[in-house]
Amino acid sequence: MLKVCGPNPAGKAAMNLDFSAADEAFRAEARSWLRDNVPRERRPEDGREMRDFDMAWQRRQYDGGWAGIAWPKEYGGRGLPVAQQLIWYEELAKAGGPELGVALVGLSHGGPTLIARGTPEQKAFHLPKILKGDVVWSQGFSEPGAGSDLASLTTRGVVDGDHIVVTGSKIWTSYAHLSDYQELLVRTDPDSRRQSGLTWMICDMRTPGITIRPIHFINGEHHFNQVFYDEVRVPIANVVGEIGEGWSVAMSTLSFERGTGFTQAQIELAQFVDEMVKRAARPRDRSGKTWLDDPAMAKKLARLRADVAALRAMTYASVSRNMRRDQPGPDGSLVKLLLAQLRQESQRISMELLGADFATMNDDTALYLRTFQRSVGGGTNEIQMNIIAQRVLGLPKSY
Repeated sequence: MLKVCGPNPAGKAAMNLDFSAADEAFRAEARSWLRDNVPRERRPEDGREMRDFDMAWQRRQYDGGWAGIAWPKEYGGRGLPVAQQLIWYEELAKAGGPELGVALVGLSHGGPTLIARGTPEQKAFHLPKILKGDVVWSQGFSEPGAGSDLASLTTRGVVDGDHIVVTGSKIWTSYAHLSDYQELLVRTDPDSRRQSGLTWMICDMRTPGITIRPIHFINGEHHFNQVFYDEVRVPIANVVGEIGEGWSVAMSTLSFERGTGFTQAQIELAQFVDEMVKRAARPRDRSGKTWLDDPAMAKKLARLRADVAALRAMTYASVSRNMRRDQPGPDGSLVKLLLAQLRQESQRISMELLGADFATMNDDTALYLRTFQRSVGGGTNEIQMNIIAQRVLGLPKSY
């Protein structure tokens, strides 16, 4: 798929967006399995019930041979091309399947990072548990004073014999209250600055000294937390990479996060936009006029649909490049940035269509409120712009 072909009449290389016969056979197989296995009950919004739902769905995928599609076979995956991982997410979204939910960090961050940088012992212990849906991981990166600027983190790790003693706090930690393990980034060299002197480690969330406090959404849901570490002892055997090399490992983690994992969200966004267009075609009042009769609204919806299509093409191009790399490149930030922007724009337009009903709390309003975290979680839009400028475009840093 996504092969660069010969020059077109304009003399420029053309891109072939067609999938191979093997890809299409895989798509048919995935579509058939999903049709018979996607959960039809509503996913719980919070708590232990949500965790149980997500883990049961992950286990069903594992038992059916659909967990870790692009993971190497030696680590329990199917060892298939990343293009087929993308196809899986596409078909999952079309089938109305659940997102990764509480399984996200383990499957998209922790697991791939261990495959790339972990020890044989770490891989043997953790990877099967992640794929089977036996454990939940959370991410301990952001701090109250180091969110967008991750390199300024201050959570301290002091080497004490065969342990690292951790003191400090992390914030905006999704599902920490439901997690078994955490990918934790700490500063182990007190004299270091910025990216140097950091260490990436696996923290068992049952370790004494960990306190988790909930942060509730404006709509009452609870996914975020602040986590406090009071002399928490983490074995040095849990360090991934080397002590002091945590920034490099963390960049691997974030590049995996921005790989194919956004595909399902993009399909769901496209479906949402299509539903908006249908809503806009209905009569607004007794006059029979529709929102599409309003040139300004029609233009907004047309532009939004075009941008969503451009996002899909951008993702295909990024996945094609990733197939020739050991791990996803920084261009995943382009997809992450545009997806966040389009999610917010689609919800703003949806609120216009909703009219006075926007003033009440309902599913549409809840979706709108959630969009504000889209430009912050996983690296703010401003951080993505910096990554694009420096690591994709090669522009110099500005001070």
